Formats: sequence, C-alpha cells, structure tokens
Amino acid sequence: MHVHLDTPDLMTRVRLESRWRSAGASVTSSQAPEQPDLVVVDLGSRGVEAVSSWRERCPDATILAFGPHVEGAMLKAARQAGADEVVVRGKVADRVVARVEAGS
Repeated sequence: MHVHLDTPDLMTRVRLESRWRSAGASVTSSQAPEQPDLVVVDLGSRGVEAVSSWRERCPDATILAFGPHVEGAMLKAARQAGADEVVVRGKVADRVVARVEAGS
C-alpha cells in the first residue's frame, strides 16, 4: 500500500512514517506524490481545505483525516469535505497500520 502523509510537522511525520513503513507500507510526504492508495491529512496543520484539495487531485484514493479530539467541528467538517474516515490524532498511527495489514 502506498500512503501519502500531508503534514508539515517534522516530529509527526517521522513518527508516523516510521511506524507505517515497519508495517509494510511505502510512505511519501513530498508535494508531488505518486498516486497514493491512502492520503493521510493532518487537519491541525493543514486545515479542512486540504481534504477538498486531495479529493480533487486523487479522486480514487482513500482519504483519512486526523486532528485534535477537542476540535469536533473540524473533524465533522473534514468528513463533509470528502474524507472517507476521520480519526483523532492519537488513533491515526494504529488506524493506518490496520489498513496496511489488511491490505486495503
């Protein structure tokens, strides 16, 4: 599975990319990725608009957005903007690992 992580936060990127690669995913975070199977968007850094942008750029990819649990309105808005799944920040690493291991 090819995962693209959209976050400017270096600590978040290093932690998540390492975990997902260990699970068997190929992971990118460049501005011009190959067609990913899964796009993971950091709502806290990128905002809901990033979900809409990724939906337009990669209509066939699954989009998983994550953000702070205290930002319920933002999480709901991400779903309305086109995210297939929305999770709180503390669950994103495990959620992607589960998808990688399931092969979807």
